Amino acid sequence: MHNIYLKQAIRGIKSNPSRTLLTTLGIMIGIGTVILVLSAGEGFKSYINSQVEAFGTNTVIVQTSIPASTKSRSAAGGTSGEAKNSASNAVPITTLKIRDVEDIRQIPNVKNAYGASVGQQIVTYKGISKTSFIFGASAARFDIDKGVIAKGRGYSVQEDKGLAQVAVLGNSIALDLFGSEDPLGKLIRVGNYNFEVIGVYESKGSFGPMNEDEQVFIPVTTLQKKIQGIDYLIYSVVELQDNSKADATSLDIADVLRHNHYINDPSKDDFKVQTQKESLSTFDTILQAVTFLLIAIASISLVVGGVGVMNIMYVVVTERIGEIGLKKALGARGKDILYEFLIEAVLLTIIGGVIGILGGSFLAFLISKVAQSMGLAWKFIVPISGVIISVSVSMIIGVVFGVFPARNAARLDPIVALNRE
Repeated sequence: MHNIYLKQAIRGIKSNPSRTLLTTLGIMIGIGTVILVLSAGEGFKSYINSQVEAFGTNTVIVQTSIPASTKSRSAAGGTSGEAKNSASNAVPITTLKIRDVEDIRQIPNVKNAYGASVGQQIVTYKGISKTSFIFGASAARFDIDKGVIAKGRGYSVQEDKGLAQVAVLGNSIALDLFGSEDPLGKLIRVGNYNFEVIGVYESKGSFGPMNEDEQVFIPVTTLQKKIQGIDYLIYSVVELQDNSKADATSLDIADVLRHNHYINDPSKDDFKVQTQKESLSTFDTILQAVTFLLIAIASISLVVGGVGVMNIMYVVVTERIGEIGLKKALGARGKDILYEFLIEAVLLTIIGGVIGILGGSFLAFLISKVAQSMGLAWKFIVPISGVIISVSVSMIIGVVFGVFPARNAARLDPIVALNRE
């Protein structure tokens, strides 16, 4: 019996293909958007994971941070406090020093560590100028980070301590300055100093204002003393021997920094120690919030699509009123008519859902290819859970918005229906 309902529903859908397509358009857009958002979210997550892993999977990040007690006092000051807070945010924390990094290296579970600072300068070679971020880091960076030097070498500990004017270029800035010319051994101008190019990184496929492919990497002491005129660091990367002890080691690092910075109250910490797990957790929370927002917007399209299905099913009932009357006159029961139209509504939404899944997946695939062409580690992933949810939502919409027209059809009096026809 159910096969008969299904065949009749399919016959009804096939009778007007163009109307079927237009009816399911809202469902297609809504489901397609959901799949696109979920797939793009997974792809972006894979990219972020690759960027985090560039520091090594067994690392801890130490960053300078405004003490919580200072923030609380600023917030308590009302409007003037907000102004003070903004002003305090503009003033860098200058307490993280190279000595701190050296002391952190003495912690039993710490394998290695480096300190880093960042500045911005005009980089010039033979009349070609680029404004670039100048990344200063200890020589240990080349042992900890996973970046591959395609040409040349990284600078040594002796060059770092000796304020050597040597540079390793990101892949993009090397191409911009030198084109096809071999940059090794050439001198570039960074601010007021000449630097010898000793290495060029492979492309990392980064993007945004801190794109590593566009950066110049020099010894941190050279950046501090010769270019910035400072003696502090912005952050430090700490490599662990045993990553399972990351949380305990983070506490040890905090103890070392509190001792060095003469801090007795943790609320006055001028630093933040973050494990890779915590970094990814923070990102996941942000990504989930954005994904939820986009899916909520897409759900509006699904509701609009459902209303469209309901309106069209009312039209279909009106068009086939004579057929309904004839079927009831020949012995069809009300539930037979109900099932026929309800199944037709569900089929319409499922068709829209399937096309939406395919369309959303195709767009997500295109996005992944564009990202990969830019050198980004972006994977094409369509979550199975998203597909299952999309099909289920399509069926639910079909039932919810199809039941009212189907009930109207089932309640029609056969004599009235035949007379109206």
